[in-house]
Amino acid sequence: MDIFLSLIIPAFNEEKRIVRSLNAAIKYLSSKDFSFEIIVVDDGSGDNTIGIVNEYIESLESEYKNNIRIISLGANLGKGAAVRNGMLEAKGRFRVFSDADFSTPVYEIEKLLKYFSEGYDIVIGSRSIDRSMVKKHQPFYRETMGKIYNLFVQLFVFKGITDTQCGFKGFSDLATTQIFSLAKINGFSFDVELLYLSQKLGLKTKQVPVEWYNDERSTVNPITDSARMFYELLKIKRLHKTDT
Repeated sequence: MDIFLSLIIPAFNEEKRIVRSLNAAIKYLSSKDFSFEIIVVDDGSGDNTIGIVNEYIESLESEYKNNIRIISLGANLGKGAAVRNGMLEAKGRFRVFSDADFSTPVYEIEKLLKYFSEGYDIVIGSRSIDRSMVKKHQPFYRETMGKIYNLFVQLFVFKGITDTQCGFKGFSDLATTQIFSLAKINGFSFDVELLYLSQKLGLKTKQVPVEWYNDERSTVNPITDSARMFYELLKIKRLHKTDT
């Protein structure tokens, strides 16, 4: 199977850790026998994320300079908007988006590619299938909030996916076009919207257990962002009543 892989990294105020992640991505992807691109999508950062990424690209050996680019949204629109723009801008046959902190290590891409070769349209990382894969846990209150959120997903949107929020998901190029052209949620509930649309469109989805390490420097506000996520969750079905 010929592979051209796109890795999309949404970034908001990531000047302190984006270089570490890009180093890990280049080291892993350049060791493989497939072509790749890395797209960093800056979501209106107030720090020097854009400058740091541009400096990093300039520092690369010439053979890799064209493998990385940065897109700027110009304003803080939300993680959903950043991922959507990056995925639709990407050219890869398979497109994976990952949190900028690489809580799921980049080498877990290997697991996703295995199932694409078996005909799946979407392959998503999961922390709930095998809890032993969670190597560093979130604080208790965050894990509890995540479980409550997932309960609401099961009650109000769809059943069958036990971890909608793991920030490590892959899509074929065709699934990307079908789903992301319809997606509208800009905030953190965008993952649920994507999976809701995938079920509605009848796309074949696989959940895969992946390694996960909590990064204590999370930019998610447990109060304001959680409230927004629940509000977005309740909007998803209404936003897509007429989509087929």
